[in-house]
Amino acid sequence: MIYVVIVFLWVALLLYLVMGGADFGAGIIELFTSTKNKSRTRRIMYNAIGPIWEANHMWLIIAIVILFVGFPVIYATMSTYLHIPLTVMLMGIIARGTALTFRNYDAVHDNMQKVYNKIFVYSSFITPLFLGIIAGSAVSGRVDPQATNFLDAYIYSWLNWFSVAIGFFTVALCGFLAAIYLIGETDDDAERKGFIRKARIMNVAAVVAGSVVFIASVKEKIPLVQWVFGNIIGVAAVSAATISLIVLWYLIGKGKRYIIRVLAGFQMTMILLTTTYRHYPNIIILKNGGHLSLLADQGTEKTIQALGIALLAGSIFILPALIYLVWSFQQKPEQADGDVHGH
Repeated sequence: MIYVVIVFLWVALLLYLVMGGADFGAGIIELFTSTKNKSRTRRIMYNAIGPIWEANHMWLIIAIVILFVGFPVIYATMSTYLHIPLTVMLMGIIARGTALTFRNYDAVHDNMQKVYNKIFVYSSFITPLFLGIIAGSAVSGRVDPQATNFLDAYIYSWLNWFSVAIGFFTVALCGFLAAIYLIGETDDDAERKGFIRKARIMNVAAVVAGSVVFIASVKEKIPLVQWVFGNIIGVAAVSAATISLIVLWYLIGKGKRYIIRVLAGFQMTMILLTTTYRHYPNIIILKNGGHLSLLADQGTEKTIQALGIALLAGSIFILPALIYLVWSFQQKPEQADGDVHGH
């Protein structure tokens, strides 16, 4: 049953990266959109993410609950030594959700809309930045349970070149996902070309940020190159991601919006597989050379069994409802477009 729980944890993280990443990326795209095009981009973006933006956080909640219930030592370590970036990320999620709600449903439209817009776009940038920082910190070997001062325990555990570089890499990935997703949300040729251009920019940003991650890993003496290229799974995943990226850019000009979304999600899957496979089952690498493992540091057997059963039973209800939700909101833009043209 422990492997069932681990699979659910990995899939929850993947779905949050793919679905929540595209959600955050929409705000990042808006942040880097010219003033004259912001309102149009905002309209397209809201039609795309508005109906399900809150559902995306379900995957993060599931991952947190799995860690809290099934791996209490790992959860306690992360929430203690990484509590600062965790707090910033959660504040970003709250601020972003609040701003999105008020800027679209506020009964009075006044100058506060500008405030809501700024909160939304900047929190859309900050949240994935610190999500990436947390992920990088977990494997950076900087978490120090034997630290005797505040800086070593709670600052240097996450404030380092490697973790920050992964944070910016995550931001670029989210922007790329959103741009790919938004390409298929408009029938206007100029708007579609604009999103394709943004996708290219975010793609370049991701490549640059990814290169910085490898440079930072060498500087911080983190064996990232060995993790990625030192095993056949890593090499295969990187190769598959590269090939799918080439195919994606070929199909963008063909108007294959659903296929390019699948390919973008596949790339995120390969990236997560590459970065987690090599040091599995270790989820946190400590500064003293030790580690916290999903197998060695799990909860009691009865707890894991109950958690596994709950996850399996819950998926029977959650997954069909989620599929229906995604399907239903995909119908909305077409109806709205028909109303506009009919009018």
